[in-house]
Amino acid sequence: MAKSNLDRRSFLAAAGAGALAAHHALGQDAKPKPARIAFIGVGSRGTGLLRSILKIPGVSVPAICDINPAHLKRGIAMVAKAHGNTPEGYSKSEYDYRRMLARDDFDGVLIATPVDWHAEMSVDAMNAGKHVGSEVPSCRTIKECWDLVKTKQKTGKRYMLLENYLYSRGRMQVYNMARAGVFGELYYAECGYIHDCLGLLFDSKGKLTWRGEVRTRLFGNTYATHAIGPISKMMGIHRGDRMTSLVAMMSAPRSCHHYAVERFGPDSEAAKVKFSYGDYCSCLIQTATGGMIRCDFDSHSRRPAKGFTLVQGTKGLYNSASGIHIHGKSPSRRYESTSKYAKDYDHKYWASMGAKAKKAGHGGGDFFVLHDFVSMVRDNREPFVDVYDAAAWSAISPLSMDSIRNGCSAVKFPDFTNGRWKEKTWPDAPWL
Repeated sequence: MAKSNLDRRSFLAAAGAGALAAHHALGQDAKPKPARIAFIGVGSRGTGLLRSILKIPGVSVPAICDINPAHLKRGIAMVAKAHGNTPEGYSKSEYDYRRMLARDDFDGVLIATPVDWHAEMSVDAMNAGKHVGSEVPSCRTIKECWDLVKTKQKTGKRYMLLENYLYSRGRMQVYNMARAGVFGELYYAECGYIHDCLGLLFDSKGKLTWRGEVRTRLFGNTYATHAIGPISKMMGIHRGDRMTSLVAMMSAPRSCHHYAVERFGPDSEAAKVKFSYGDYCSCLIQTATGGMIRCDFDSHSRRPAKGFTLVQGTKGLYNSASGIHIHGKSPSRRYESTSKYAKDYDHKYWASMGAKAKKAGHGGGDFFVLHDFVSMVRDNREPFVDVYDAAAWSAISPLSMDSIRNGCSAVKFPDFTNGRWKEKTWPDAPWL
């Protein structure tokens, strides 16, 4: 249960300091220090990230790796058009990125490849002396989670999970409110990623994409970071609390097969694919201080995309579907709009640079997550979403599979911090 140690005065002082730090973190200085960043993966997601990062003052991109020649050519052309230089391209094999990592003309690498490569590439990059920004999730297995943590500790390089959902304006406001103790001592939360992604399973000819292939061998909650990330920060996970055990339950696979039949016909090869993904997965997570989190995942049901966030404390709650209720302050048994509290708790990132952020993807989240990554590389400092967050949030995937395999029994969370979660000021991130 996250108990705030900030009163109103100290919260505002911290917010003011955060505004100044944000000014530097977002590259607003007249002559920002250079940030040299290479890219691994410039497909659809990587291209969007490359386009955005090229707009940040002081950033240079000296090298790009992608095994798809068309993607690589497009990425190189984007850099040449934006900055006038032609980055070196790497595409000889799946491991050609290692040849790129041997260069000494960049300090950080952004990884936007299919998920199965995230952990291995991140470990290789840190061992090569590079800071890392990885797309989500960071890992597929518990071993990979530990590999990330141990490599970061061994090399001293920085690692950031590029989780953009917690940078949305509303979530950052609620984070500020939770941190300031508005909801009291937090003890329960709900979160979910609900997004119909059936259209990503096959290409136009009915052949499985990498995302479709994943759904034939994995199951459970394999994409938890969008949901659990904001909740973890609000509840003080790794700052006085940690996740200790998980129970998962999943419905049987149905929707993927029905989609294949509908799109390609009952006699098609697509219709013969055997999927392991259930349509809906729900996880219940216990925390060390007696808190509880429900984390849901559904990427196949025929329903509009809609995530949800709820955080409950001893003084009140935030519910993304209804609003805010604060005991003794809100009207009896009624919710209030979050906008009522925006003046006092709007995050300084958004208050000072919201107009620019709105033009970026994911509700402005891409704007701030990339600027924080650039600041990590430029200033060699720990990010808000660090390797310990990345490991714990990504561990939900293998742990949910273990729970389901074992009759929906409880499984234990590893303590990736080795006890440091008990230090409420660790790690220190005053800019947020």
